[in-house]
Amino acid sequence: MIRCNKYRGNAIELIILAEDKLTQSKSMQSEEAAKKIKTLTEELRQHNYAYYVEDNPVISDYEFDMKLKELQQLEKEFPQFADVNSPTKRVGGEVTKKFETVKHKYPMLSLSNSYSREELVDFDERVQKLAGKKVEYTCELKYDGVAIGISYKNGRLERAVTRGDGTQGDDITTNVKTIRSIPLTLQGNYPNEFEIRGEIFYPLSVFRKLNEQREEEGEALLANPRNAASGTLKMQDSAVVAERKLDSYLYYVLGENLPYDNHLENVEAAGKWGFKVPKKDKNLIRSCNSIDEIFEFIDYWDEHRSELDFEIDGVVIKVNDYHLQEELGFTAKSPRWAIAYKFKTEQAETKLEKITYQVGRTGAITPVANLQPVLLAGTTVKRASLHNADQIEKLDVREGDVVKVEKGGEIIPKVVGVNLDLRPKDSQPTKYITNCPECNSELQRIEGEAQHYCPNVWGCPPQIKGKMAHFISRKAMDIDGLGEETIEQLYDVGLIKNVADIYELKKEDLLPLERMAEKSAQNLIDGVETSKKVPFQRLLFAIGIRYVGETVAKKLAAHFKNIDAIMQASFEELVAVDEIGDKIAESIINFFSEERNRQLIEELKSYGLQMQMEEQENTIVSTVLEGKTFVVSGVFEHFSRDELKQAIENHGGKNVGSISGKTDFLIAGDKMGPAKKEKAEKLGVNIISEEDFIEMVKN
Repeated sequence: MIRCNKYRGNAIELIILAEDKLTQSKSMQSEEAAKKIKTLTEELRQHNYAYYVEDNPVISDYEFDMKLKELQQLEKEFPQFADVNSPTKRVGGEVTKKFETVKHKYPMLSLSNSYSREELVDFDERVQKLAGKKVEYTCELKYDGVAIGISYKNGRLERAVTRGDGTQGDDITTNVKTIRSIPLTLQGNYPNEFEIRGEIFYPLSVFRKLNEQREEEGEALLANPRNAASGTLKMQDSAVVAERKLDSYLYYVLGENLPYDNHLENVEAAGKWGFKVPKKDKNLIRSCNSIDEIFEFIDYWDEHRSELDFEIDGVVIKVNDYHLQEELGFTAKSPRWAIAYKFKTEQAETKLEKITYQVGRTGAITPVANLQPVLLAGTTVKRASLHNADQIEKLDVREGDVVKVEKGGEIIPKVVGVNLDLRPKDSQPTKYITNCPECNSELQRIEGEAQHYCPNVWGCPPQIKGKMAHFISRKAMDIDGLGEETIEQLYDVGLIKNVADIYELKKEDLLPLERMAEKSAQNLIDGVETSKKVPFQRLLFAIGIRYVGETVAKKLAAHFKNIDAIMQASFEELVAVDEIGDKIAESIINFFSEERNRQLIEELKSYGLQMQMEEQENTIVSTVLEGKTFVVSGVFEHFSRDELKQAIENHGGKNVGSISGKTDFLIAGDKMGPAKKEKAEKLGVNIISEEDFIEMVKN
């Protein structure tokens, strides 16, 4: 949309008027300048809101630009009166060399995905059963963009952080400030401090124009809007980000003093504060009181999503009531009170030319379909996963077949079927390999598991290199200057055989290597040295114990505090840890029963890596609650829930998300759900009040 199509003024008069104003500003007195800057700042904010959020401009583009230029000139002459969140900041110009990593105040969890209506029915039945009453849901679109959390304090944008690993993300505040649909200052009656989350995305019309421009200039085309948005937000020059015209929808408000106790009303309130939120009158969000109404919303957007100027890949269903959300709680990775329904993915047919086999870092064998290139969901697909031997047998996939390919979750291509009508007459059934394609070891298949494994953990090159690549990855040791290609190079020339060898590298070893100059060699050595300070929980994840992902590593580190305690832990001690099941416990015991793994840990210790949790200063007030587990539920008078959980930990206790036979106390606040209380009574869990807790720890 262009404002001047709607409003046509006398351009010559406007130019003369603007020039006169700029001339007058030079002789303006300080007091008058301060007033003018304040007036222009507020005017431009209102016009920006009308154009980018309300889609209802009241002045032309030209008039807006003239006002902006006048404000820029005044701020240049009288910088002492410029607002830190002035509309002039929207044009960017600040350069960020490195994006700071910031811990989320509230974990940024992902949603569990569903691809079938049956799973939605099951979700609804579980929620209704726990609630013991009719439940109201909120349905909204699942935007295919970049997740963002934006904090506001006293009505001003304070910080914008990416999802990252869910616990911490990158501070991209400077770049987010250039996005016109995100307010820098708020209006109306907003909380003093809160966070709002949503998605930043490329409008499809803007993305198409950008690719047309790149094509004209002979540059490589951007693959898809989501990746392009993600890359743009991590650019160092915010002026370039401003030119890219990213947009947003914000749809989730978090904080201690929100105006309403349900999701939908807080989203609507955020719209009044100046945010671009999904609107009910555009059917972008709605309240649903039954599974049939949920399906109605899904069916509508499955049919009409192509009419939107942004990409969506499904619908999100959330329990509307905050107290019921709190009662339902969370798993280690996602909330139990929300689910995402993914639309059926786009399919394409192409010829399967050859089946090859990849060896992963755990030794797992993955069959891969090598395809004639085909365009699918905006990208060219040449390879797709066949998962395992069972899947090949089930689909009866053969080399030479014309196969149906789709993107699982619209990310990873996979073969989902065969066009049997086009099968060659001389086709032969696929025989799954019996030996590792890399080291020729005989493959093994553990009973109850779908994949075959190469058992040659210490001698199979892809496994060794894969473990090292995992060790140095961003979410693990995050070693600057060392990537997968360099790992491959160092392994191939014999400089490293396991992760401990990385800490033996010297600059003189690196300089003779191809593409390794003085500076890059020094960066690598510095990165290795810096990694010795990486916290214990990330080192535990980096080691690569099967089934020990980021979340499990954090749980283990927090519980056992150091590597020696984990190595010596019994099966019973491991499964006693929250979220640790039999399979994980067995895997940990098996890993540390291997002498070479224990030796590896000792080597890493000798290089000074962090093998224990850092002591938290001034947090442990007493040990009066040591060995006791608590569930916190409801609303409290003296504490927020987060403060109450922190107090439990400060006195040596442990917080858990859901009630079980191992729970010692349920601290029950106002508006606690009846199902949680009923479960606690049934299991014999002590139910105490906020006052009871204060009495427990007051001395």
